[in-house]
Amino acid sequence: MSKLEDMNLDFDLQTDEEELTEEEFEEYEEGEYYEDEALDDEDLGEDEGDFFDEPDDFTEEEAVEEEVKAEESQKPVRKAAPAKAAAPAAPSEPVSRRNPKKNPFSGPVVVLGLILILLVGAVLGTMYYMDSVEKQKEEELTRQNQEALAKAQSEAAQREQELQARLTEEYAAGTGAGRRQTLDEIRQGIENGQSVAAVLRSLYTDQLVVGSGGTYRFVPINDDLKKNDYHMENLITLESGELQYMTGGKVSSYKGIDVSKFQGKIDWAKVAADGVTFAFIRVGYRGYGESGVLVEDTTAKDNLQGANDAGIKTGAYFYTQATTEAEVAEEVEMFLDLIRPYRIDLPVVIDVERVSAANARMNQLDAQTRTTLVKSFCDRVAAAGYRPMIYHNLEMGAVMLDVSQLEDYDKWFAYYNKDFYYPYDYKIWQYSDKGRVSGISGDVDLDIAFEALWD
Repeated sequence: MSKLEDMNLDFDLQTDEEELTEEEFEEYEEGEYYEDEALDDEDLGEDEGDFFDEPDDFTEEEAVEEEVKAEESQKPVRKAAPAKAAAPAAPSEPVSRRNPKKNPFSGPVVVLGLILILLVGAVLGTMYYMDSVEKQKEEELTRQNQEALAKAQSEAAQREQELQARLTEEYAAGTGAGRRQTLDEIRQGIENGQSVAAVLRSLYTDQLVVGSGGTYRFVPINDDLKKNDYHMENLITLESGELQYMTGGKVSSYKGIDVSKFQGKIDWAKVAADGVTFAFIRVGYRGYGESGVLVEDTTAKDNLQGANDAGIKTGAYFYTQATTEAEVAEEVEMFLDLIRPYRIDLPVVIDVERVSAANARMNQLDAQTRTTLVKSFCDRVAAAGYRPMIYHNLEMGAVMLDVSQLEDYDKWFAYYNKDFYYPYDYKIWQYSDKGRVSGISGDVDLDIAFEALWD
């Protein structure tokens, strides 16, 4: 057997608990103990045998040479191994060979590790499943919206065709100069490519003509409400499609956007460099299905922080589908909890609009109930120290809300025609949903503020 001293390794010589005498143990410690049943080069194989620095034993002649060399160098002399080692005597005091101690914690550690791996796998699997379900829901909602929108557009086109045919019949059968003149105006407008709604609006100037629920609604303009003072001659359109409003020959408006998770990851430094002064961030929404689940926008925190860091004036909005006061309270609580850590320069907005899906929960409310809930939302926001604002479009402002009860709150008006048809006061105008801004991939909503709401 090769000497353990030359191996410089702790090596378990055999598996059973063989014992040595004290004398043998001392020889073992000094590297001089040999055993016939040791590993040799034949047992290890040619390559593994080369690992050992010295041969297993050497001859008497070689031992004498070693002694001479040792005397000259004053180094310890290795003794020759006996030709055949005698069987070791029975030990007077047994000394156990040293074996590596087993770690008593190795088993539990392995078990805990496996449990941890299983738990992590289960958590990741659950997260993946929930994300997959959420994506499926969103895809289904998007599909329903697209189908409902396509159906509404088809029905509107059919109504326009029917109305045009009826107007043509009326014109052919018309009598009287006044009626004939009116029909002439209608016919000229349609022939010039105007929509039926645009033609009707040009004729009914004291009313708001609005498409709602598959029909046209004629709503008298309330002269007691605050009106805006915007004029078309002051509105300019840049080559990029961006709108600016002029006052006294100078640009007096501010460029803004509103974003949600549908804009993906946003480079807010590039957005700021593109001249965007303000941004509204969607923080959350309530689903419009029967359960009405509250959902945090997955990009809200990143967008709020990104806009803050880029020096962009920051606002926030929540898409409501509340049908009760209790649900309003839930929405406001969630909303305020999410925006509290961030700098909010702009108003805090309730986004109230009709959903294209006919069975959407808030679509079923009458105008008075909806107005009461919106007012409650705004009052709760104001009580928390923020400036409330209401986002709505033409249909909502003319038919689905009683705006006379909401005069105390600022308005953010969504309307994609390039005119100032809506007469009532609003501070911000969302004029496009197909804008382009550096730092954002794809379309983004474009807004114009007629005054600095952050002063």
